[in-house]
Amino acid sequence: MRTTVKARNLELTDRLRTEIDRKLRRLDRIAHPDAEATLEFIAHASHDSDVANVVEMTLISNGSVVRSVSSGPTPIDAINSLIDKLERQVVRSKERRRSMRERANDETQAVLTREATGSVADDEETALGAEAPSVVRIKRFDMVPMFEEDAITQMEELGHAFFVFLNAENERTCVVYKRRDGTYGLIEPVLGRDR
Repeated sequence: MRTTVKARNLELTDRLRTEIDRKLRRLDRIAHPDAEATLEFIAHASHDSDVANVVEMTLISNGSVVRSVSSGPTPIDAINSLIDKLERQVVRSKERRRSMRERANDETQAVLTREATGSVADDEETALGAEAPSVVRIKRFDMVPMFEEDAITQMEELGHAFFVFLNAENERTCVVYKRRDGTYGLIEPVLGRDR
C-alpha cells in the first residue's frame, strides 16, 4: 500500500513514522495491494486536550474510497482510533459490494429461469414474498438559500459526491453533483406548471 503522510503544526519524527507504518500494516491484509492511503495529522486542532490531535485518512482500495477522521490526546491515540474505524469501514464496504453482486446474480438467474419457462411476468406469490425497500434513516436540516458555487464549495468541504441546496436565484430545491470527469452537474426540478 502506498502511503502519503502530511502534518500540520506537528513534526513527523522517525518514531512517529515507524508507528504509523506499523499500524497501517493492519490494513494491508484487507486492502487491495495497489491501495493508496493519504494521512493528514493536525496538531492543536482544539483547545480541548482530549481531542487536540486529529488524523484524517483517505484510503482508495480497488476502486472504492473510504474516508475517516479521528482525534485523540496524542497522535498515536488518534491513529489507533482511526485504524479501528477504517478497518471496520473497509470490511463493511467489501461485504456490501459482495451482497450487491450476489443479489444481482440471483435476480438475473430468476429472470432467465422465468424466460426459459415462458413465464416472463412475475408471479403474484413472488411479488408478495419480495421484501419492500424501507427507509432506515431520515435526515432533516435547515436549508439556507445559496448560489451554485457556494453549494459546490460546501459539497467539496464535506467530501460528498452530491449536495442538496435551496437555490438563491429561483428558490427551488436543487442538487449539485460531481461527475466522473471532474466537472459538476446540477439537477433542477421542473414542475408541471413551469413548462
